[in-house]
Parts: sequence; structure tokens; C-alpha cells
Amino acid sequence: MGMRWSIVQGIGLSLYFVLTGALWTTAMASNARTSQGRSMVMAQGGIVAAEHPLAAQAGAVVLAKGGNAIDAAVAANAVMTVVSPMMCGVGGDLFAIVKPAGGEQLFGLNASGWAPKGLTLESLKREGLSSIPIRGVHSITVPGCVEGWTKLLDRFGSQSFEEVLSPAIQHAEEGFAVAEWIGRYWSGARGLLSKQSEAAKTFLFDGDVPSVGDLVANPNMAATLKRIAKDGRDGFYRGLTADRIVSLHQSSGGKMTLEDLSEFEAEWVDTISTTYKGWTLHEIPPNGQGI
Repeated sequence: MGMRWSIVQGIGLSLYFVLTGALWTTAMASNARTSQGRSMVMAQGGIVAAEHPLAAQAGAVVLAKGGNAIDAAVAANAVMTVVSPMMCGVGGDLFAIVKPAGGEQLFGLNASGWAPKGLTLESLKREGLSSIPIRGVHSITVPGCVEGWTKLLDRFGSQSFEEVLSPAIQHAEEGFAVAEWIGRYWSGARGLLSKQSEAAKTFLFDGDVPSVGDLVANPNMAATLKRIAKDGRDGFYRGLTADRIVSLHQSSGGKMTLEDLSEFEAEWVDTISTTYKGWTLHEIPPNGQGI
């Protein structure tokens, strides 16, 4: 079960701040072309861009402690698993393009999971289906993300799973504040979450979604990440996590087996490219959606 409580914010303004703020406003108004919504980010040791500040912070801390860009990317991606549960996390796919420093070669990684072996055209037709549904158990493939993390860290990383997953585990255990846009997605998914008992246990609290600013913990996700930190890919594709994935999948009418999980491997691929206004643009080839 998750935990939730509200964050109360207090704002204090001093007379000095009010007066100097007025002066700054006047100065900015006199040269509007130089004003902007936020300060420029300038750094010597690297910059991390992510959809959530906590994810960017995790990557930046990894860099500050001597990790490289791959370590930082995995750390940031793992935090996104916790703070943005409606997006691709450990249950989804991963695509990456890596350009090592000092070289020109690009390394593409396709860590999108395959469909269960037992999900055949014939089995779908027997259920009266002529296409893969957008939602439901038959749209679920083997999660590729953790295998992608493994491939990236093994080939290019300098830190262990335990080190790079530490921030995500902390946020899952101690809780994170629900941001505005994540709160909107969460609210919009209330009906879908309530229809599946395990989803409701994890993402609904007293039958409702959290509000913006609520602090939400996910101890089950923390436990999952700890197993990965301890045992690497085997902490996800084998053992307790794999057993629970397959059990839930099959109880919902799916075809996934333990072998589908344990045998999965991500692929190193050559990028595809084109040119645009003097720039060469690279992308992962199909089956991804980048094109």
C-alpha cells in the first residue's frame, strides 16, 4: 500500500524583498528582450535533462560523485519510474543512442520487449480478435527497461546498480510530492485504476487518486528496485518479481511465462539517419516509434 499526506507550504515576504523585487521588475521592463522565465543553466561537470526535477537531480548527483553520463541516465530513468508511474518505467521499454566521448561511432540500443511466445495469431482469433487491443493484457509485452539498464551499465557505465538505483529507492520509500502534470494524468486514470485490484492497491488511496502536492510512497516499487540493485537483471527477470509478473498476467488471461522473461535480451542496433539543414539526425530503427 502507498502512503499519502499533504505538504503545507508557507511563504514569507520581507519588506526588503518587496522593495527590491519592485526595482528588479522595473529594470526588467526597461529591457524586455532580455527577460526570461527562468535562469540559464550553466555547469562545468555536465547537465541532466529530465521530465521531473527529482530525476534530473538524481542524475546530477551521480555526475557530481564521479559517475559518467550512462550512470546518470540510468539513475534519472529509475527515478522517473517512481515519480511518473504512468510513463515507461521498469514495466516498460527503453531505447537509447550512446556516443562515447572522443569517438564518432553511435551505439543504438533497442530494449523493447517481445510478445509472449504463446500469444499467437491463432490464439487471438479464437478470442474473436482481429487486432491487438490498445488496452488490456494482450497489449502487454515483456518489460525491456531493466535489461536495457543492464546492457548500458555493462558496456558503458562505471557504477553499480546499487549506486545508481539508490535515489529511486529513497523516493519510493520516503515518498515524493505529486507534481501538477503528473497529478492530472493520475486523476484522468482514476476509472481505469479502479477496475484492476492490484493497480487500485498501488495507485489509489482510500479509493481515490492523490492530489497535487500530496506525498506518495510506493514501498512495493522500492522492494522491486532493491532486488534489481542486489541481483541485477536476475532480480527482475527471475525470482519473486518475475513470479508476480507472470502470476498477475496469467490470472488476467495473458500468455506470458517465466521463460518469456528470463530469455529476453535487448539488442544493440545500428542507427538510421537522415540530414536536415546541415545536421545529421539519428534514430533507432523500427520497431520503435522514433521514425
